Amino acid sequence: MNISTIAIIPARGGSKRIPRKNIKPFADKPMIAHAIAAARDSRLFEHVVVTTDDPEIAEIARNSGAETPFVRPAELADDHTPTVPVVAHAIEACEALGWQVDTVCCIYPCVPFIRVSDLTDALALLRESGADYAFPVTEFPAAIQRALRRNPEGRMSPFHREFELTRTQDLEPAYHDAGQFYWGSRAAWLSNPRIHSNAAGLVIPGWRVVDIDTPEDWQRAEILHRSLMAPGGAGL
Repeated sequence: MNISTIAIIPARGGSKRIPRKNIKPFADKPMIAHAIAAARDSRLFEHVVVTTDDPEIAEIARNSGAETPFVRPAELADDHTPTVPVVAHAIEACEALGWQVDTVCCIYPCVPFIRVSDLTDALALLRESGADYAFPVTEFPAAIQRALRRNPEGRMSPFHREFELTRTQDLEPAYHDAGQFYWGSRAAWLSNPRIHSNAAGLVIPGWRVVDIDTPEDWQRAEILHRSLMAPGGAGL
């Protein structure tokens, strides 16, 4: 059997805030097609697999160049299911088909700004670092040590009073998950659910990070995409 590096794209059918988000048209093709295209264009994967409970998503995924060799069970397709169990199930389902899985990249379906170079660089980081996982991160736009809370009367107070008078340039930078993809070994996906505390981070610029959860997020992403793709824009 050949040892496989595979991409797993989790795309359930029951999105609430943006109905049918995973296959809604974005930049003239279904949203999930952007993730599939990046995975295929990277030439890093023997298989690009979409795990879904939804027949329409599965059909669109196949038409976009992905494989859908199994159906995701309903108990792994609700609003509260974490990513790791979904990927672990997909690995086991692929192995039941006779595949020998070695390294897996979970790519989220709503990532129109994903770059092939980031996939390649994060895989290299995974191998060089010896971490269980590797994924892209970006710096918070403001110092988290200077964060404020607002009480019901509208009064403000710092979360960390000890930093209230500290210059922001003297504070340690903080980063957040870019929410695009996660590289991990087969063993990590099957045994270690704590991605964020067992990973190496690939730093990418904040302007390429858009978390699409609400209609406003979607509109912002469309505006950014048009700007990047316009003549003279930075491109993707």
